[in-house]
Amino acid sequence: MASFLDRFRRHRKTGVLTLAALGVVYGDIGTSPLYAVNQIFFGHGGITLTPGNIYGSIALVVWALTIVVAIKYIIFVLRADDDGEGGVFALFGLLKNENSRKMTGVVLVMLLFAAGLLFGDGMITPAISVLSAVEGLEVAAPALHGAVVPITIVILIALFAVQHKGTAQVGRIFGPVIVIWFAAIAYLGGSAVAANPSILHAFNPWYAVQFIRDISFWRLIAVLGAVMLTVTGGEALYADMGHFGKKPIRLGWFLVVYPALLLNYLGQGAYVLGGNVIKDHNIFYSMVPPPLLLPMVALATAATIIASQALISGAFSLSMQATAMGLFPRLRILHTHEDHEGQIYVPLINWALFAGCASLVLIFRSSGGLASAYGLAVSIDMFINSIAMIAVASYLWGWSTARAGSIFGFFAVVDASFLLANSAKFLQGGFIPFGIGIGLFALMSIWRWGRARIAAVFRTYPAMTLRELVAVRENSAESLPRSVVFMNPNSVMSPDDRIPPLLQVFWERNGILPRDIILLTVVGARAAFVEDERYLVKKIWEREGAGSITAVDVNFGFMEDPNVERILEGLANHHKINIDEHPDKWLIRIVQERVLPRDGIGWYARTKLFFFALLLKNSDSADYHFGLGNEIGLSTEIIPVKIG
Repeated sequence: MASFLDRFRRHRKTGVLTLAALGVVYGDIGTSPLYAVNQIFFGHGGITLTPGNIYGSIALVVWALTIVVAIKYIIFVLRADDDGEGGVFALFGLLKNENSRKMTGVVLVMLLFAAGLLFGDGMITPAISVLSAVEGLEVAAPALHGAVVPITIVILIALFAVQHKGTAQVGRIFGPVIVIWFAAIAYLGGSAVAANPSILHAFNPWYAVQFIRDISFWRLIAVLGAVMLTVTGGEALYADMGHFGKKPIRLGWFLVVYPALLLNYLGQGAYVLGGNVIKDHNIFYSMVPPPLLLPMVALATAATIIASQALISGAFSLSMQATAMGLFPRLRILHTHEDHEGQIYVPLINWALFAGCASLVLIFRSSGGLASAYGLAVSIDMFINSIAMIAVASYLWGWSTARAGSIFGFFAVVDASFLLANSAKFLQGGFIPFGIGIGLFALMSIWRWGRARIAAVFRTYPAMTLRELVAVRENSAESLPRSVVFMNPNSVMSPDDRIPPLLQVFWERNGILPRDIILLTVVGARAAFVEDERYLVKKIWEREGAGSITAVDVNFGFMEDPNVERILEGLANHHKINIDEHPDKWLIRIVQERVLPRDGIGWYARTKLFFFALLLKNSDSADYHFGLGNEIGLSTEIIPVKIG
């Protein structure tokens, strides 16, 4: 009986997670039927609506979904988790310790670029998704054509304006709404397939081969660019793996998403094949019975809002991961749920995304126009993912080079074909996400460069060793009668480790040391979460009634929210460090670097230094970033640092 109940609980938990994953993970790829097939038949390719062309183009869609999403991502890529987490930064974390290999170093740079492109994708997806849903009004009432863009902007304003409230309440209905959406598109597609079952020939890949062989090169490029729209969202399901786990994502795909998408895409092909009237070049809404058209517009709008919400939340998580991994300046992060640290709101990212989304809607004014800009960033991300997976399989999974290269090399060739096709979109608007990716890649590279230079300068700073500090403290007749916490960028544990410059400056300036010295280092772990060994406390020196020197290393994973105050309170309550139990009695000293150009540096280094100083100036303060409350006494020491 007990084993039966355990199995029931496990299955129930898996079911709940699968339902939630449907709402968050598959919103993007699940709303692609609104616009993708329209672009194949009525986009830049303008292919003739002959049976062979219809079979061939729908066969391309069927096999793109199968090869790129079902096989590559669902079966293989989901295996590449970093402590349960997925996405571009998980791959970065997995390969970071392999950077002694030349190939891995190149892949790490490519992954940084891919991370930048994901932000660009995050701007286009809400714009094209919401706009394509609202365009259903044009099919229902052509007179509403002029209202489509204003309504889309209003929906986007509302969507971004409520982000600070969090998604806990809305998230509860995400899964059921998306399930209804997939049921609806499966019904629409299934009805059309039943009316014209010959479309099932599209399962035969030979029709895709014939189509590719017979069509002109430039039309093939345009069609492949449109087919790419059907697999956008593959990276999203990998990035959200840590929230739900592999099994719920795989179950959701094979039980719900994959069958529903196949039915709808086949149904749209069958509808065109049957010679039915296509209103306003919109196949999806033309398939909807007139009495159900407005409810379907409402359902599609809800589904696209959910898809947009998932991407916005993903952008927040990406920025937090990048900051934790030292790839991004510290940003103001607000928590929207007291029990779930992963639910966050990043004001700067939120309003930057809104500005980008609104601008794209106003510039392109239709989903067809936006489709010309959509796909380039995603195809680059997918190609980089395949290359990175060769390194992961070879170096971490123990695969032979031949096996890793043949499997993921095949996927890379498929991705490269989509990349080639979407490169034609560069001048049509694809330069927008590409430019965003380049800009963010430059930002992350400059930030890493600057932080590495500062760390190198601090390593050469004339400071005592820990052994010398103990000698000074033992021979001091007087001490400052309080405990002081010194934030330190590098761990100080062994006698020959040098004390932080912050403490050295304190000693030289005041000629007296605190009674109790706590050397605190916040360590960014390579893993997404730290389950064990949250902190390490080492008593360096202690004399009853005279004081102590204690080193504390606190570990946080790159998906976690650093909350140093909570850790210090726990250590104080358990008397592991000599500090008052009440934070309002604490004094924490932090350093603020003032970067200056080193003598004789060139214009290139000086330019990078200028932008790094700008990023440093606008970076969020250390007390907010490390979770130090308003009651704590903070003292900031400004130290000039010459770099170049």
